[in-house]
Amino acid sequence: MAAAGALHASGRILLPMRRTPSTPWSHVRSHLHCTKPPPSPLPPPPPPPPPSSPGLFSRFTPAFAPTTRRSGPIGSGLVAWYLGSIEARPVLTKSITAATIFTVADLTSQMITLDSDGSLDLIRTLRMASYGMLISGPSLHFWFNFISRAVPKKDLVNTFKKMFLGQAVYGPIINCVFFSYNAGLQGETVPEIIARLKRDLIPTIKSGLIYWPLCDFITFKFIPVHLQPLVSNSFSFLWTIYITYMASLKKPELEVIASS
Repeated sequence: MAAAGALHASGRILLPMRRTPSTPWSHVRSHLHCTKPPPSPLPPPPPPPPPSSPGLFSRFTPAFAPTTRRSGPIGSGLVAWYLGSIEARPVLTKSITAATIFTVADLTSQMITLDSDGSLDLIRTLRMASYGMLISGPSLHFWFNFISRAVPKKDLVNTFKKMFLGQAVYGPIINCVFFSYNAGLQGETVPEIIARLKRDLIPTIKSGLIYWPLCDFITFKFIPVHLQPLVSNSFSFLWTIYITYMASLKKPELEVIASS
């Protein structure tokens, strides 16, 4: 007789198996969802870059420079290159700038006074270019740096002080150097150079008192020191036309100067 709860078949005892209730799939899915580890938090976004300070011409460039879709304002690359050259090689850059302005101004002065059958004096133009390269550009660089240290403020009173120093100190000295340099390259003797200064220096200083005060006010009041030679040379374009004309005048006769 078989034992209770067991079956005997071929010498093997088969025990009854207990059937467990099946677990619904929805319960398993909810269990897996609850035991899933939480996602790692995202890293914080990087802080925005600080706004760069605008350059000198950035606020003015869109007003006068046409724009294209690819390259942006036309001429901005040239301005950036020039400003970089001033920072890297200030004296050389300002000297080349002055030489260029003196060259163009002298050619303009010659074309204004040139006769119909005359020709350009390229030797005279070369003298003016060498003066801008060797004297005007470097002297303006050191003069403006000296003035900015001697009178550092830009208020109205100090601006007038700088203007006075320019007209009373730098102007007469640089005009004497200009006439002497140009006359010496033309082969004039020391007495002839002194006679030229007596004749031409005072009228040139008087003309400078009419032309330069407004130019100096704009330069000293509104322009940074490293760009002041550029702006001053730009203003000097018309002035250079005048002084190159004065320098091209015939040398005075020594007998007339002595008798007067």
